[in-house]
Amino acid sequence: MDRPLTLAILGAGARGATYADLAAKRPDVARVVAVAEPRDQVRDTFAAEHRIAPEYRFEHWRDLLGRPRLADVAVIALLDADHVAAAVALADLGYQLLLEKPMATNEADCEAIAEAVRRNGTALAITHVLRYTPYTVKLKQLLAEGAIGDIVSLQHLEPIGHYHYAHSFVRGNWHREDESSSLLLAKSCHDIDWITDVVGGRVARVSSFGSLTHFRPEAAPDGATDRCVTCPLQDTCAYSATTLYRGGLRDDGIKQYFTRIMSAGELTERAVTDALTDGPYGRCVYHGDNDVLDHQVVNLEFDGGVTTSFTLTAFTPLENRHTKIFGTGGQLTGDGRHIEVFDFRTESRTVHDTSLDEASAAGGHAGGDEAMFNAYLDALHGGRPELIVSGIDASLASHRVVFAAERARLAGAVIEL
Repeated sequence: MDRPLTLAILGAGARGATYADLAAKRPDVARVVAVAEPRDQVRDTFAAEHRIAPEYRFEHWRDLLGRPRLADVAVIALLDADHVAAAVALADLGYQLLLEKPMATNEADCEAIAEAVRRNGTALAITHVLRYTPYTVKLKQLLAEGAIGDIVSLQHLEPIGHYHYAHSFVRGNWHREDESSSLLLAKSCHDIDWITDVVGGRVARVSSFGSLTHFRPEAAPDGATDRCVTCPLQDTCAYSATTLYRGGLRDDGIKQYFTRIMSAGELTERAVTDALTDGPYGRCVYHGDNDVLDHQVVNLEFDGGVTTSFTLTAFTPLENRHTKIFGTGGQLTGDGRHIEVFDFRTESRTVHDTSLDEASAAGGHAGGDEAMFNAYLDALHGGRPELIVSGIDASLASHRVVFAAERARLAGAVIEL
């Protein structure tokens, strides 16, 4: 192309804002020209920052449907339940799509998106950012070079982090399955996708176990009240909203990221106090209406016999994922930044540092956000579709594994795919 790609951002929350900021770093390649966001203050702030004309500022993504196509690409960063309607409608209007994970909240809706994408020849990427990190690129290179021989099994941990879990899955948008999706789909569909990408081949069988163990009324300490601002335990509780979000006013790192979300971007004592007093993020973690799991394991068997075990849990510090890959000639151990290869023949250890440390959303997923977004832009702008490694076929296949895992958990069975 001899001009920048034009982007419409649907949903100006944390993810939509991240992609818009990344586009602003490459004005010769991409430019944000439209936004759809129901929150007036968030929409106005976003539009002013990206110099979006008033006529291209919309309250709802459906406002784009009754007019000619406004941009080359629609970046869909809406709530999970809105993905299918937006993706299908906008693909039919000729938009190319960057779709936030998960694709949709059930398998039928994922299939509907795939059908629309194929019907329209849409250039679609799912934001499976883990596929794009320098860490993953190096890890796959080492495996391809035979650093540990053939893969026999893999062990992978997603440590959600205790206050991240409380923020997103007890108080936040993903606290109830009927309003969003399962924990596995919302938090770890890209972990399952990453495992399938690293191992390669087809998943043949799935089993899974998990439950909501701790964040329940019966686990509440004596004296706990419905909201943290009125609770006599707010200074001693590990999940205190007042500690987390007021801490974000003083911390310019990850805690501030969560404080910005709960206060709609306004980092003031008044805004945080108002949100703690009246908003969902001030609720006690033991007295809410949450129902998603707080821990789960998923076991996969691939064609050819490779086995993998995946654990996601709320009960950790907020830290990088941990992986061990066991091969016929060695063992690979990774933490999202460092990769250690132990060679069975020489009994030597070699450590590779991929240099990017912060693997959370607040830190750009260890470079994955930027690498994924740039790959998508370059694929479209430069005519290089091979740069999209999270397209419809791969993403649909890994989503099917997630849905099968949930069926296995609910049925107490092993599911064959």
